[in-house]
Amino acid sequence: MNILIIFNREPYDNTDVTWNGLRLAGTLRKNGEEVRIFLMNDAVDLARDACKPPPAYDQDLSDMLKELIKQGVQVKVCGTCMARCGIYKNHPYFEGAQKSTMGELAAWVSSSDKVISF
Repeated sequence: MNILIIFNREPYDNTDVTWNGLRLAGTLRKNGEEVRIFLMNDAVDLARDACKPPPAYDQDLSDMLKELIKQGVQVKVCGTCMARCGIYKNHPYFEGAQKSTMGELAAWVSSSDKVISF
C-alpha cells in the first residue's frame, strides 16, 4: 500500500501532533508500507537543520525525519513555503528532503492509496 502523510503544523507547537505523525510513518514503514511525506505550511521547518527542539521537549523531530529518510521514506517540501512559512524562513532544507511543488503534491495525492494529514 502507498501512503502519503502531509504535515502542516509547526514542529514544536506545544502538542505532540507532529511527533505522533512521525511515529505513525515509522510504524507503517516498519510494517512494509510505502510511505511518502510532504511538508507544507509551518511544517517545512521540520526539514531544516536550524530547527531544534525547545529545552523542555524530549524528542528531536528533525532527527526522526532524517531517520525515516534513511529508511527509504521519500520526503518532499513545498518550495513556495520555503520563503513564506515557518520560523526559519529561507533556511535551506537538509539533505534528503527535496524542494517540491504543488503539482508534485497533486501527483502524489492522485497516486496514493491513502492520504493522511497532520
